[in-house]
Amino acid sequence: MRGKLAISALGIALLFSSGAAAKSVSNVLLRDNVSPEHRDQLTNKLRKITGWPKLMFADDGALITGATDSPRGSKSARNLLAKAVAGENVIIIEDASSRPDLAFCRVVPGRWTNADSAKLPAYVVLIDFTDFDQVVGDNKAREAFDVGWAVLHEIDHVVSNSEDLGGDDDLGECESHINKMREELGLPLRAGYYFTVSNLKTDPNFTTRFVRLPFEQRDPSTQRLKHYWLTWDFAVVGGLSSPLNRLARSSADIF
Repeated sequence: MRGKLAISALGIALLFSSGAAAKSVSNVLLRDNVSPEHRDQLTNKLRKITGWPKLMFADDGALITGATDSPRGSKSARNLLAKAVAGENVIIIEDASSRPDLAFCRVVPGRWTNADSAKLPAYVVLIDFTDFDQVVGDNKAREAFDVGWAVLHEIDHVVSNSEDLGGDDDLGECESHINKMREELGLPLRAGYYFTVSNLKTDPNFTTRFVRLPFEQRDPSTQRLKHYWLTWDFAVVGGLSSPLNRLARSSADIF
């Protein structure tokens, strides 16, 4: 999700100096508040999606792809990260786990602590790593929805200037780009922009509001469309302040 309505509220101040950004071999940087465990989690997911086995975050936080091509992984994902690394914006990845106003992932404009017109525009990708632990559902759909996909979604907003929802039946430009990457990996595609209330029954003694997100994939042998679902407790994941309706707010709030 783009943080369009939250720019002034969040107002993320970057702690990187212009010199640090200039010395880096990459314009995608990992904040030092990301724990080694979460760094490794994100690294491994991005390696799997891109097919770049040597992709890593260097000691200074810079994203290093370690390759230019690969016989495996998604070519579209590699192209996106390559553009981000050498792009005209600085993208900072920050751990925002357990924040009640954030569901999964969001990108917001950043501001340099010392104003300097020579600095590149900056954006901050906020990740709630703990939210991904709350997702349950079909294994193939879970493989198509993790922290790696979330970060790629937010990076696509910055690099491609892509939008989310185009209409009630439209996934939007950004998620269409991500679906192309999923297709290149033989994964189910996200089939809906909105997540909906799940029919899953819960203990009435606990406050649970389950929602679900659809994915689908056509079986090449039978041409039948298979449906997959992901579910999570809306009350635990958070990110939305408005009441939960039959059709919840757009999934821009969850990527």
